[in-house]
Amino acid sequence: MTQIRSLICTTLGHVDHGKSSILDKIRNTSIVKSEAGAITQAIGASIVPLEVIKKICGVLLDNVKGKFTIPGLLFIDTPGHAAFTNLRKRGGNLADIAILVIDIREGIMPQTLESIEILRNYKTPFVIATNKVDLINGWQKKQGFVLKSIQDQPESTQKLLEEKHYQIVGKLSELGLSAERFDRVEDYTKQIAIIPTSASTGEGIPELLMVLTGLAQKFLESCLTCNIDGPAKGTILEVKEAKGIGKCVDAIIYDGTLKKGDTIVIGSLTEPIVTKIKALFEPAALSEIRDKKSKFKSVPQVKAAIGVRISAPEIDDVVAGMPLSSASGDLEKIKQEMKKEVEEVIIETDRDGIVIKADTLGSLEALSKLLNEKQIPIKKALIGVVTKKDLADAEANYENDPLLAVVLGFNVKDESGICKEKVKVFVNEVIYRLIEDFEKWQIDEKKRIESKKIDLLVRPVKIQILPGYVFRQNNPAVCGVEVMEGKLKTGIHLMKKDGKDITEVKSMQKEQETAEFADKKDQVAISMPGVTIGRQIMEGDILYSSIPEEDFKKLKELKQYLSKEEITVLKEIAEIKRKDNPTWGV
Repeated sequence: MTQIRSLICTTLGHVDHGKSSILDKIRNTSIVKSEAGAITQAIGASIVPLEVIKKICGVLLDNVKGKFTIPGLLFIDTPGHAAFTNLRKRGGNLADIAILVIDIREGIMPQTLESIEILRNYKTPFVIATNKVDLINGWQKKQGFVLKSIQDQPESTQKLLEEKHYQIVGKLSELGLSAERFDRVEDYTKQIAIIPTSASTGEGIPELLMVLTGLAQKFLESCLTCNIDGPAKGTILEVKEAKGIGKCVDAIIYDGTLKKGDTIVIGSLTEPIVTKIKALFEPAALSEIRDKKSKFKSVPQVKAAIGVRISAPEIDDVVAGMPLSSASGDLEKIKQEMKKEVEEVIIETDRDGIVIKADTLGSLEALSKLLNEKQIPIKKALIGVVTKKDLADAEANYENDPLLAVVLGFNVKDESGICKEKVKVFVNEVIYRLIEDFEKWQIDEKKRIESKKIDLLVRPVKIQILPGYVFRQNNPAVCGVEVMEGKLKTGIHLMKKDGKDITEVKSMQKEQETAEFADKKDQVAISMPGVTIGRQIMEGDILYSSIPEEDFKKLKELKQYLSKEEITVLKEIAEIKRKDNPTWGV
């Protein structure tokens, strides 16, 4: 038998913009407005029945034409973007619709942009909650619906709210998205609805539920048809150890019925996992799911759409984000279909590249997509914590490209327990920060590597023989010099302004101590074989480092690591060399 299931909805947005707070407010409001048992919460998911939505929204739902057929809303509460980057189902994704949460004061931030890209990639319809309107300067909490509340605000507050609103609308327009406040939307198929909200005061929450319900009823009803008597289909949200239960999985069932004793097939990175359900659990009515004191009740079956905790043997290798299906019919055929579904999103890897780790397959897919967009190659993509093996895999890149001797861990811990000099490990719970940290390190490391390369070349130096400081005329000549520009090193060959090599810096003393180099304005004594002061060179003469032509060409490529003064001396040296050879260094 087919029926319309609950709309599956989740939230995305920038850090601290209020994603969880909005869901918390919706749940609290639902509990207050409903009678005992009318709201069911299950493992990162909260079902808000239609009757509860009607009570919260009141006359607002009069604006939604037609008979309501959806049973309610199923809100998924998962960290980060897990609900969106889980395995695709039926050409969409785990969620039917999303709420993009934006702090109205801060506007569109980096993770907001990232969220928009994920929504676009998965072609997920979404609405925007411009949250924290109560923090707009001068805002006064009012009773009633949000539009009336806005009208009753001081004129200056209304003006500021409009300015912030249209800054967001303008930025979205630059991104190719047409958006407007929900009461001003002319065509919901072409414009994204913006609902001003406050997760703190609850203002705008009824309007948000109204818009979600209306959109689901009008445009998504055909997508919500499920076969409640058929085999269950779902997605793994989390794998955990539960007190008194042991290893279990939390899942969202979006189609069919799942029963205690059913054989289920769960996707994996290798062969699908086949196991039998020992028990199904739902939390006790009205319990807060994140409260460790929450009690769960055993149930014989669950029907879509719902969140459920499943106890079953042989699930040690299950990872979040994988598809789940009850095995009804040809088991081998189901396993092959499951394997094919997983293979569609297994990350493509390159022969050379970085190693990436994530907590779920979906998170891994999201990280992979963003890295591919930035043309960063991936050698290995795996689920789980960072291990010694990952560091060894990354270290193998060092000889070919030290900038790829890297492990990125998204929402996982570094448990390698070692520090490898040739490997850099980055872990972060925010995907865009993880990539930002990596890119910044690559830029800095590239500069460091290239600056080491430049130290192997003969650099531009200009010195002057100090009059009155000739200590020996020859065999070898020893005199005092001042470094006019650049860095003087022992072993460097010197030339006069005619471009001919005349000697080298055999040794150097600085303040009566042996030295390897001298910086600009330093006065040092140097020894020079093969010349006589008073014949080939004179007191007061200016000498330059004699740069080999190949070194000169490399220095031109690395000139960003030279000082302005060194670049000027480099040009002087080129001019001297080109007097005899016009194409020198070209």
